[in-house]
Amino acid sequence: MQLTLKNLRKDFDGKKVLQGIDFTFEKGKIYGLLGRNGAGKTTLFNCLSGELEADEGQVHLEGEKGLRPLRDEDVGYVFSLPILPEFLTGYEFLKFFTDINRDKVPQGLTVDDYLEMVKIDGEDRHRLIKGYSHGMKNKIQMLCFLITRPPLILLDEPLTSFDVIAALEMKKLLREMKQDHILVFSTHILQLAQDLCDELVLLRHGRIEAVPPELLRSPDFEEKIVTLLGDEPDVQNS
Repeated sequence: MQLTLKNLRKDFDGKKVLQGIDFTFEKGKIYGLLGRNGAGKTTLFNCLSGELEADEGQVHLEGEKGLRPLRDEDVGYVFSLPILPEFLTGYEFLKFFTDINRDKVPQGLTVDDYLEMVKIDGEDRHRLIKGYSHGMKNKIQMLCFLITRPPLILLDEPLTSFDVIAALEMKKLLREMKQDHILVFSTHILQLAQDLCDELVLLRHGRIEAVPPELLRSPDFEEKIVTLLGDEPDVQNS
């Protein structure tokens, strides 16, 4: 399975944010998307998820059934600030979510099985989401995509809110998920990108550039990435 972007463009009030992006993402890999503030990472994610409409270009998904345009339901978007019904408990929300997606839930798996996957235990399952930590809310978000299994999963700064143990658990989960999904996450933490990603791409000057594999494992990786991004203006938006 592949996701192909061709000549993707998006402007805001005359500012060219995405300037003809051409790139192919593949299933089985975790891609790290790096770029300065204002480079267009969120704009790219919003165009792929259907939150925004691109001005030009095409986005296609190619799988066993051939090539077709990317649809909204093909995309899971893990927001940096989770959007969840805080008046429900974690268990109640997952029960509701599995009920409305029962055709996608593997036979025999229960709500408790899913909560166990992300180490939400005992009484925490029956507390209101309102009282959950940021990291716990992100875990619930991730479970939604484990259930619906969209081909493409976009993650916006997915691990910054986790403690050391929870971050390790989520990295393990992402590595397991990549076998069945195309995973792309944006991050400002270069050490995390180097540790978790199979490939890195830079969004600079409105285009995507692949980072050479040998650079990803280089001992001076961070310095070289900072140098590559150094000529991109930091405009604090998009």
